[in-house]
Amino acid sequence: MIKEALVGRDIVHPFKQTATKKHWPEHHNLLSDETPQDHFIKRDDVVFAGIHLIIDLWGAKHLDDLERMEKAMRECVDKAKATLLHIHLHHFTPNGGISGVVVLAESHISVHTWPERDFAAFDVFMCGNSRPAEAIPVLSNAFYPKKIIVSENLRGVLDHA
Repeated sequence: MIKEALVGRDIVHPFKQTATKKHWPEHHNLLSDETPQDHFIKRDDVVFAGIHLIIDLWGAKHLDDLERMEKAMRECVDKAKATLLHIHLHHFTPNGGISGVVVLAESHISVHTWPERDFAAFDVFMCGNSRPAEAIPVLSNAFYPKKIIVSENLRGVLDHA
């Protein structure tokens, strides 16, 4: 439990570090003419921010293996033609579940596993020219699920094309 000290009207967390802008990594997102890109997608006359896949793996194996998870996540990024910025994976004990996120220039991939139930939940959200659906066979090959359920959501759909 974090102890909080009240200073005026501000709550101070003495054990929590505050990042300053000078320490935040940056990804330059400019076209050759210095125009910022928004990476919106146009498909069948629909303009939207990105594709968000919700991927459930049932009857999956190796869901407590951090090295396998990191390798699979990196391969998902590669196959989807995305830009890796950061990976953070956390291993839970005693059941060995993994929670983590891959931060991409195009958005993210997240995972939560329940090895005791042979279940993994992945979110794959990407914008621009990336191909999030390419993550599905990578995850299938890495974790050998008996069943995969995928739903696709278009995020940030504009009312006008």
